[in-house]
Formats: sequence, structure tokens, C-alpha cells
Amino acid sequence: MQLHSLSPHTKNRKNPPVGRGGKRGKTSGRGGKGQTARAGHKIRPEVRDLIKKLPKRRGHGKNRARSVKTNRIAVSAVNLAALEAMYKAGETVSPASLLARGLVRRAKGRAPVVKILGTGALSKALSVRGCMLSATARAALTKAGGTIHA
Repeated sequence: MQLHSLSPHTKNRKNPPVGRGGKRGKTSGRGGKGQTARAGHKIRPEVRDLIKKLPKRRGHGKNRARSVKTNRIAVSAVNLAALEAMYKAGETVSPASLLARGLVRRAKGRAPVVKILGTGALSKALSVRGCMLSATARAALTKAGGTIHA
């Protein structure tokens, strides 16, 4: 076998030229004038124009619930009126006891952070442990003879 005796298995085939006149007539398969008749044209997708018209909000990602702070500690609020109804005098109010009585729900599988608010009246001396208190609730609790433990 010699180099001059070799022949290819397939013939060389070129794509027919487009946009050079010839047998395709008038616009040579390019349509009308303008951007689409030129070489290398690329029209921006219509969806992109719709996206650009939408209102944008600040924050991370896709407006992550309109807030950047996702690992925020959720605080459960309990009013003094609820403590008055559910506890007897001298009992201890804690997140675990509030959870057991159904005044608060679990937060991520455990007892939540609780804040006692001053709505309602308190006439019993309660002991509060492990809860945050508002200024009004603190005043009402000390007035009723209750104690606050950190």
C-alpha cells in the first residue's frame, strides 16, 4: 500500500453557503433587513425582559422571605393573664412547665425562648425561672410577691 493509492471512505461535503445570494433568492434565506439579516446575530430572550421588569427586593438569594437573618431565635410570648389562669400560687414558671401546660410550642424540637409580657393582672406569687420579662411584667410580678431567677 502506497500513499497515492489511499482513498477516503466518505467524500468531503461542505455545507451550502447561506447569505451569499445564489439560488435561495432575494434575501438568501435571511428574512428582512436589520439585526436578523446580519452574521452573528443573537436576539435577547423575551423572558429576560420580563424578569427585568419585576420589582427587586434587597436581601440574599431570591429575597429569602424578604429577610437576610434566617437563624433568628423565635421568642414565644406569654401574657400574665395566661399565667394567672394556669398556675397556682408558689409554682415555678419555666419554659419546660409552659410547654407541659400547652402555653407555648416546641421550637426546633426543644423548649423555646420565652418572654413574659405584662398584659393582664397577676395576683399570685409565682417564681419565674429561665424566662425573659418585659418591664411591665417584672413590675407586676414583684408587686404580687413573686421572685425572678436568672
